[in-house]
Amino acid sequence: MAPAPRRIYQYWSVRELVYRFVDGTAVLIGVAAASWAFGSFDERYLLSGVASILVFHFVAEISGLYRNWRGISLERELLCAAWTWVCTLPFLISIAYLFDFVDRFPEGYPWVWFTVTPVAMIVFRTVIRYVLRYLRAKGYNTRRYAVVGINSLAFRLVEALEESPDLGMKLLGYYDDRPESRTEAVPEHLGKKIGDIAELVEHARNNQVDMIYITFPMRAEDRIRDILQRLSDTTASVYIVPDFFVFELLHSRWTNVGGLPVVSVYENPFYGIDGLVKRSLDVVLASVALAVLALPMAVIAVLVKLSSPGPVFFRQRRYGLDGREILVWKFRTMRVCEDGDRVRQATKGDPRVTPIGAFLRKTSLDELPQLFNVLQGTMSLVGPRPHANVHNEEYRTIIQGYMLRHKVRPGITGLAQVNGLRGETDSVDKMRRRVEYDLRYIREWSLWLDIKILLRTLFVVWKQENAY
Repeated sequence: MAPAPRRIYQYWSVRELVYRFVDGTAVLIGVAAASWAFGSFDERYLLSGVASILVFHFVAEISGLYRNWRGISLERELLCAAWTWVCTLPFLISIAYLFDFVDRFPEGYPWVWFTVTPVAMIVFRTVIRYVLRYLRAKGYNTRRYAVVGINSLAFRLVEALEESPDLGMKLLGYYDDRPESRTEAVPEHLGKKIGDIAELVEHARNNQVDMIYITFPMRAEDRIRDILQRLSDTTASVYIVPDFFVFELLHSRWTNVGGLPVVSVYENPFYGIDGLVKRSLDVVLASVALAVLALPMAVIAVLVKLSSPGPVFFRQRRYGLDGREILVWKFRTMRVCEDGDRVRQATKGDPRVTPIGAFLRKTSLDELPQLFNVLQGTMSLVGPRPHANVHNEEYRTIIQGYMLRHKVRPGITGLAQVNGLRGETDSVDKMRRRVEYDLRYIREWSLWLDIKILLRTLFVVWKQENAY
């Protein structure tokens, strides 16, 4: 057996108490900051702070803020904390009006309080995460885990856990009743076999293992049942790792239907708080961009009108969220606008493109009107670029998973575009690479990924050569 790692013997309830304490402290810091800003402090402010802590903890129970965040990204934890505070505000405002507290605070006091509090929460939780990460890397506050089964799924699981030492997971080894001739060889860097299932049960009874992951395939139901039966006499936490990797998963998640566990294979990632966060980012940034770019867009509109007869804007029929047809707005860049049964893509030196249109297409400024699509809710700032409807119908029969890109709103820019896949798609291979990036974006989405794509877009949009 591997030597037991050093541990901090605390239950999650203790860590929960710490988190509740720092969140409450953050609320009081917000009160103190507002009081300092307006040069006054009395018992009313302290009372409002205490009441806010109680309401916040009530909302936090609903949002699941105080669950165990081990193994979940810091970004998601911070988003949940900030969102919980935002959901608390309507309750606080209602209480203030109900008890006629509104006029008792200086004007502007609530704004300082409501702003400083989530900032303090984010700072505190970030510090706690990094302290835990440091301690776990040193061998403290760890969980010892064992893996049942010696197969590729087990190796993928261990590899993922070992690549994240900040999770505080320490591998004991693998347990399997089968002889070595019937199991795969364990890579040297991924641990070793410890023993059979009987030895695992003994180690679990002796509290030598905290968590057990069963990686047998779903067809081995009888073996799994037998192992679960034997482990029911221990206090170890037991997890089954389904071999869903035989399928191509797209942001899969567990749910519950009538008490039955259900796992989604293809899913939209933007439900709940994630969807609200992404939509909020879209609305705020699109509004700011339109305000800043109003004058340049007006100048572009005049130049387009003077360049050739025809309207300023060009509307394209495209597939949007869930494959529903939408109208996408662009500045007109061609003398002839086609969007019928056959779509002829713009090519280098295309005679249909006007002089100003060539510049707009090269710099992607022709797509600025799509900011209105974002505000309308038919598009997002970041997402898979919408293709012509005719291309959708053509490639959906050629490229596997093509239509899955429509599980999210199309974007003005996307992961494929910042990786050089912009402009004409003159081969199936180019389109396949685009789709691969689109599906990767959906699988790996995070707020930070959106921000990185937006920032990269500002730099790559001027350099790409195949936009014409």
